[in-house]
Amino acid sequence: MLRLTELKLPLGHSDAALRAAIIKKLRIAAESLGDFKVVRRGQDARKKPNILYVYTIDAAVADEAAVLARLNDPHVKPAPDTEYKFVARAPESFKRPVVIGAGPCGLFAALILAQMGFRPIILERGKPVRQRTRDTWALWRKNVLTPESNVQFGEGGAGTFSDGKLYSQVKDPRHLGRKVMTEFVKAGAPEEILTEAHPHIGTFRLVPMLENMRRTIEALGGEYRFQSKVTDLAMQGGQLHGVGLESGEEIAADHVVLAVGHSARDVFEMLAARGVAIEAKPFSIGFRIEHPQSLIDKARFGASKKELGAAEYRLVHHAANGRSVYSFCMCPGGTVVAAASEPGRVVTNGMSQYSRNERNANAGIVVGITPADYPDASPLAGIALQRHWESQAFIAGGGTYAAPAQRVGDFLQRRASTALGSVVPSYRPGVTPTDLSSCLPDYAIAAIREALTAFGKQIKGFDMDDAVLTGVETRTSSPVRIRRGDDFQSANLRGLYPAGEGAGYAGGILSAGIDGIKVAEAVALDILVRR
Repeated sequence: MLRLTELKLPLGHSDAALRAAIIKKLRIAAESLGDFKVVRRGQDARKKPNILYVYTIDAAVADEAAVLARLNDPHVKPAPDTEYKFVARAPESFKRPVVIGAGPCGLFAALILAQMGFRPIILERGKPVRQRTRDTWALWRKNVLTPESNVQFGEGGAGTFSDGKLYSQVKDPRHLGRKVMTEFVKAGAPEEILTEAHPHIGTFRLVPMLENMRRTIEALGGEYRFQSKVTDLAMQGGQLHGVGLESGEEIAADHVVLAVGHSARDVFEMLAARGVAIEAKPFSIGFRIEHPQSLIDKARFGASKKELGAAEYRLVHHAANGRSVYSFCMCPGGTVVAAASEPGRVVTNGMSQYSRNERNANAGIVVGITPADYPDASPLAGIALQRHWESQAFIAGGGTYAAPAQRVGDFLQRRASTALGSVVPSYRPGVTPTDLSSCLPDYAIAAIREALTAFGKQIKGFDMDDAVLTGVETRTSSPVRIRRGDDFQSANLRGLYPAGEGAGYAGGILSAGIDGIKVAEAVALDILVRR
């Protein structure tokens, strides 16, 4: 098979036109082209209204070597082998590994271990995904927070209540992302996620997928234990021997995957108290912004292009005060959601369903911060900063889980909002018009004000008066990194495998899944060595 990249065709083209373009690109006779498949399809919207599809194609041709030699084209190469290959198989006897956390990273660590025959035990502090969904809706509809079952905690992790984005910029030379995508399709995801450049799933589709993947893991000997919160580690001489649960139970284990997500603050505190190597790391803070989706569609695609669906954007601005401001987790046709996990604090996030057909587009507009901005030099200082601004948002919102909000026009003019305009905020359980300048540090407020004006020059109407800012967005990534070595084990505690976004090694569903696969492989190989 040959892989063709950067093959461009107009919107609405026929299947025959795609085949003809492949033949032309390869400069071969029509009868020399065998089967072909679309590997990826993206969009080139730089020249409106002449928007193009951009394809990556794998094609079978007669005498591939001759074609390659004749073309000498950087966009025609041998197709890589993307099939996943297991690195080990479980021996007859072994001590079962433990996976802490059932988010994307823990899910794929457990799945790969199960597929290799290692029958992992999965410990999840939250509830199964359907029960968790009911608890999450209780916050959104009734202002009732369940600290152990919400947007952050429970089966599926924070990615369950998101846009379900499945793309990443991490280097993936082994094509582990393809394994993630393939398993999602087996579990019920639409097949198009295998080919679209910016695939997504959406919450309603993610819920049954998670249940299907759980059943697969259980059928392979894995064991799920929900509402099983890990509160301690059993360790001696730099070696992990098991974990302690809040219930008082202890589970013996020599291999523990720690995939707890970016909001497991109590776990990070426990690790620091037990002397596990952990350090503060950069992350970002900001607000959610909402616009009419029609405004973004027009700016990105020009005339109506229903074929392309709801438009996305990615924006970056380097402010005069040295801060970088960028759009984060953009959710076309979506909603802003309450994502708090602790009482007395307000946190926002964005979510879309598969259809992406809600009225508003939303995205985080966030400012990069570093440990130099934290209140002290401790490993957990980023958590203290998050908690402070989440508490300020709770106060500014009126002392409930209603969120503080402000019209962009008022924010830019440095005046409090007393009412909102044509853009109706989607956040539930509701918003309180106010002045958001009390909800983030002054340097962040100044940088965001400057960035919004700059973004308005890139997307006409982005800084429209009635666009809505809702605060605060503080859970962009983990505020800590749990140090690990090349063998994926903790830098100072053998047997502990920090993994995924919470440990500081991923950022999103796909990269977390990839990291989960790598860690599962490391666990399997170490089990074989220790036999």
